[in-house]
Amino acid sequence: MPNSWDFAEDNTKSYTHGFHTYPAMMIPQVARKLIDEYGKNDKFLFDPYCGTGTSLLEANIKGINAIGTDLNPMARLVAKAKTTIITQQNLDLVLKDFDDFLFQFRYGFRKKDSVIAPQFANIDFWFSKNIKNDLAIIKEYIDKIEDKSIKTFFEVAFSQSIRECSWTRKNEFKLYKMDKEKIKTFKPEVFTNFVKILCNNRKGILDFIQGKKNDSVSNIYDFNSVKYIPSDLVQEKSIDLVVTSPPYGDSQTTVAYGQFSRLANQWLGFENSQKLDSTLMGGTRHSQIEKFENKTLNKQINQIKKADGKRALDVYSFYKDYHDSISNVAKTIKRNGHACYVVSNRCVRGVTLKTDKVTQAFFEENGLKHVGTFHRKISSKRMPRKNSPVGIVGKTKTLMNKEYIVVMQKR
Repeated sequence: MPNSWDFAEDNTKSYTHGFHTYPAMMIPQVARKLIDEYGKNDKFLFDPYCGTGTSLLEANIKGINAIGTDLNPMARLVAKAKTTIITQQNLDLVLKDFDDFLFQFRYGFRKKDSVIAPQFANIDFWFSKNIKNDLAIIKEYIDKIEDKSIKTFFEVAFSQSIRECSWTRKNEFKLYKMDKEKIKTFKPEVFTNFVKILCNNRKGILDFIQGKKNDSVSNIYDFNSVKYIPSDLVQEKSIDLVVTSPPYGDSQTTVAYGQFSRLANQWLGFENSQKLDSTLMGGTRHSQIEKFENKTLNKQINQIKKADGKRALDVYSFYKDYHDSISNVAKTIKRNGHACYVVSNRCVRGVTLKTDKVTQAFFEENGLKHVGTFHRKISSKRMPRKNSPVGIVGKTKTLMNKEYIVVMQKR
């Protein structure tokens, strides 16, 4: 296998991979390379933290059926859209009808304020009145689309447009508002923006239709692999290959998937959007720290504890959930099947946590052997590059600029 996993110059938005931005997405080239190397003749791939479905899409292109799960409803929506074939003729008919629908508002045949915008917490903090009205008009049309696959296609474009037209800082994955001077000059054309996204995504889905010459499918669920994996959805010893990029730490202090998705989840009517980060891996703080079998991890948590007891509990809670999830995932893998985890080593209170070694150790506890760990520089992921490991504003340290691809095999 070639040594380079960086893919710095490669197009990461091929097929439907460019449908929607998302924090810390696995780039398709990594998933593709892992499937090519470890998934020859495989029938089933599982991604227990599938996000927007990178590994699922790559599996389907190779003719492998895929199963994914994620607790973020917006991520599941995107993953579903990216892996669902739509008939071009039907899609183009709806796109033409939508253009006719917008024509009524663009040229005054219908008044924009005739459509009532939804109400949810802080909506006026993130959107101007005009933008809110234009988004409500688009949503009115989407809600009436009868074809479920095409409706999902539109909802994903709508989700992307929501973030692009909001007052959020576009270079952040957490919810931060633009400064007042930026807001004064921020005048997005909502309809134009949305149509542009639709056109881009139409090209992606047509490329996917052209590239997928098989009948493989992806099934996407919302079960929590930390707690259990339903045997009626993923049977024990049924999975040939796991390709995934798990969270790098608890969502509230590392990569805030819930914050990134909150506005879209609220507009789309998904419940408990504001509490999503607390439900993800490590999101609920355990009451006390217990020992792992891994001595290095215990030592590192103890180092953090000396500096900050609460942060040590956060770190322990994440790794306890991670341990339990890996135990559940390991049970689904066939004999000689592989688990490929793309991880990064974050820094907390000056301690660099060796998640690559921890991942290996957790799988070894569950009967898998270590095949190898490959390194790659992070060049194109949307994720934090620095943090404040000592908890003092202004004192930052480089954070997660390298990934480790840990490959394990079931004995």
